[in-house]
Amino acid sequence: MDIRYSTGKEPFKRMTTDEIRSEFLISSVFNPDDVSAVYSHVDRIVTMGAMPVKERLDIEKNIDPWKNFGVTYLLERRELGSINIGGKGKIIADGTEYEMDHWDGIYLPMGTKKVEFESEDPENPAKFFICTTPAHTPKPAKHIPLSSAIHKHLGALETSNERTINQYLHPDVLDTCQLSMGLTHLEVGSVWNTMPAHTHERRMEVYFYFDIPEDNVVFHFMGEPNETRHIVMHNEEAVINPSWSIHSGAGTSNYTFIWAMCGENRAYDDQDWIKTPDLR
Repeated sequence: MDIRYSTGKEPFKRMTTDEIRSEFLISSVFNPDDVSAVYSHVDRIVTMGAMPVKERLDIEKNIDPWKNFGVTYLLERRELGSINIGGKGKIIADGTEYEMDHWDGIYLPMGTKKVEFESEDPENPAKFFICTTPAHTPKPAKHIPLSSAIHKHLGALETSNERTINQYLHPDVLDTCQLSMGLTHLEVGSVWNTMPAHTHERRMEVYFYFDIPEDNVVFHFMGEPNETRHIVMHNEEAVINPSWSIHSGAGTSNYTFIWAMCGENRAYDDQDWIKTPDLR
């Protein structure tokens, strides 16, 4: 498991491109028949990717729960959210099977002892993007198909940000301890995912970019509003955003991304909006 340490505002200003990418970019999320895991000290979120092809994968394949977390199993004191961006698959949690279609989501609570992943078709494997965060009490597990998510159509083609936000792990859908998660899809001709930009000191955020067409990229902007930097993102890469940082991106084409947040506020009413002319 890759471990990343929290970087503050002042050191961030002096970091090179390679240093920023090394600290915040997660470039290898999906590998055939493997489970990736990146532990960040930013709110102790773990970003994972499971891609079962021919095997049934255990979520702890590359994790030692005691060494890494001081527990006997991964979700002993954690909750989990996952969205499948690949072919049809299955998540097996403590013996209960959840059929996971393309863009289906799931919430698994603290206390779930065993989590496994399968694909229906090895030629079109499932790809489970996963985030886990510390939790304090068990909540009910819930399978969330795309149809059960909250759909919000925002923006306009004239401002290059016409998009649909699909909220999966959200207070209006289900109760969690602190984890929120969703998927945003941009329409053809739109490239900005969040503009005007904002910060929220009460929660951090991970972005996972995918469905980026071949030979295209997304420029992900982060940093303080008056000290912005960018990371060039390729298909199926994730980026860790501290609470003090903006998190906004523009692509050379439209694309899709998953966002996951953890922190005190889950109601989406704590943004500190930045006027676009004030960005530097």
